[in-house]
Amino acid sequence: MPDARFYEDLGPVSLADLAKLTGSSLVGDGSVAIHTVAPLARAGEGAIAFLSDRRHAAALKDTRASACFLTEAVADQAPEGCAALITPLPQAAWATASAALHRPRVHSGEAIHPTVEMEEGVVLSPGAVVGPGAKIGRGTVIGPNAVVGPGVAIGRDCRIGAGAYVGFALLGDRVQVMAGAVIGEAGFGATGSAGGVIDIPQLGRVILQDNVTVGANSCVDRGAWDDTVVGENTKIDNQVQIAHNVHIGRNCVAAAHTGISGSTHIGDGVAFGGRAGVADHITIGSGAQIAAAAGVMKDIPAGETWGGYPAKPLRQWMRETAWLTRNAARKEGKDK
Repeated sequence: MPDARFYEDLGPVSLADLAKLTGSSLVGDGSVAIHTVAPLARAGEGAIAFLSDRRHAAALKDTRASACFLTEAVADQAPEGCAALITPLPQAAWATASAALHRPRVHSGEAIHPTVEMEEGVVLSPGAVVGPGAKIGRGTVIGPNAVVGPGVAIGRDCRIGAGAYVGFALLGDRVQVMAGAVIGEAGFGATGSAGGVIDIPQLGRVILQDNVTVGANSCVDRGAWDDTVVGENTKIDNQVQIAHNVHIGRNCVAAAHTGISGSTHIGDGVAFGGRAGVADHITIGSGAQIAAAAGVMKDIPAGETWGGYPAKPLRQWMRETAWLTRNAARKEGKDK
C-alpha cells in the first residue's frame, strides 16, 4: 500500500465497479474487493496490477494480485485466483484505477497545521508552510516561503531554503535543500488512452539520507511506486533533475544540469560532470566517472570513466574523436 502519511486510501472498490470505470471486460468474480494498485511483482491479495508488455509475461505467471488489466491476447495467462480485466490499454486502465483507490494528501487551512510535531530549536521563517502530520527535528531551519507537505519527516539540523518545496519525503539529519529546489513532486509518467495522453499517478516517496545536499532549483521526483533514494553524503548541484525510482548511492556528486532518467541505479562514489545525461533503467557501478555532457545509453561498469555521446570508455571516445579530427582536416586540405 502507498504510505498512508502521504496518500489517502479511497478503497475498497469492487472489480465490477473498476471494470465499469475503465471500460474493461471482466473475467472473474465482480464482487472481489480491491484495496490498492501495485506492479505485478509487488502485488498481493486485494491489489490490482497490469501487463502491457509481453516481455514481462513471466511476472504475470508468478503474481499474487487479485486482478490484472490485460490485453485479450494474454488474458488466458492470468494465474488461478487472479481475475482478468480485458482492455486494449492496460496501463491507462491501471492509471484510472489508481486515481480511484488513492489520492495524495493536501494541505489547507492554517499555514502551520496544528498537528505538526517539532523538536526544540526549529526555526520557521516568515511565510513558511508546514502541512498536517509533518515532523521536524531539532535545529532545523525552514526558510522563507518554503513549503513542507503533509506527513513529511525532516531530521535534525537540516536547512530548507527559501521557496523550496518538500513533499512525500523522508529526510535524514543535516540535509540541505537549497532555494527553489523541489523534492517529491510527481515524476514524469504518462500513457496513451482512448481520450489522449493521461498522467499515471505516482504513489512512491523520496528518501534523502543523512548529509545530502540538493542544490538550488534542482528536482528530485518521488517514486512511481518504489522510492527515489539519494544516499548519505551525496551532493547535488543546482538545476539537476533526478527522476522517479532512481537510486543513488553514498558519496556521489552531480554537477549542474545533470539529468538522470527513471529507474536508474547508481553505486557509491559516482561523479557526474555538468550536463551529463543518463537514459532510464541504466546501472552505473560504484566509483564510475561520467564526463561533462556525456550521454549514457547503457550500463557502466564500476570504476570506469566514460564520456561522449553516446557515452563510451573515455580512452575509446578520445581516440575516435582524434581520428575524426585528423581525417576531417585531411579532407579539408584536399578540398582547397
